[in-house]
Amino acid sequence: MSQRAVFIAASVYLVLGLAGGVYFREMTKGTPFESGEGTQLAVLHTHLLTLGFLAMLIVLVLDKVYRLGHSRFFAWFFWVYNAGLVLTVAIMTVHGTMQVLGVPASAAIAGIAGLGHITLGAGLVLLLFAINDGLRGRTAPATTTD
Repeated sequence: MSQRAVFIAASVYLVLGLAGGVYFREMTKGTPFESGEGTQLAVLHTHLLTLGFLAMLIVLVLDKVYRLGHSRFFAWFFWVYNAGLVLTVAIMTVHGTMQVLGVPASAAIAGIAGLGHITLGAGLVLLLFAINDGLRGRTAPATTTD
C-alpha cells in the first residue's frame, strides 16, 4: 500500500466530509431538525472528517516515520478500516435521512451500523499490528529518497 493511496483516501474523505455538512444543512432546512433536534446527519460530516480525513493524515505521518506500508498488516488495515468507515457513514446517511423524513428505522439499521463499527475496530487493531512491526524494525528501512 503506497503513501499516495493513503493521501488519496484522505482527500476523498475531506471532500465527502464537507459534502456531508452541506447535505445535512440542505436536508434539514425548514424541518424541526434545523432547530437542534438530533439526527444522524448532524454528526455525519464530523465522522468523515475525523475518522476519514484526519485519521488518514495521521496514518500518512506514521507511515513516513515507521514505514508502515512495508508491514504485512498495513494493506489489511487500509482496506478493512476504509470498508468499515464507508459502511458506517453510508448507514449514518441512510438513517439520518430517514430521521429527517420521519420514516421509522428498523432494527436492521442498528445491525448494519454495528457491523460497520466492528469492521472499523478490526481495522484499528490491524493498524496497531502494523505500528508494532514498525517499532520492532520488522519493516523495510527508510530510504533517503522518500
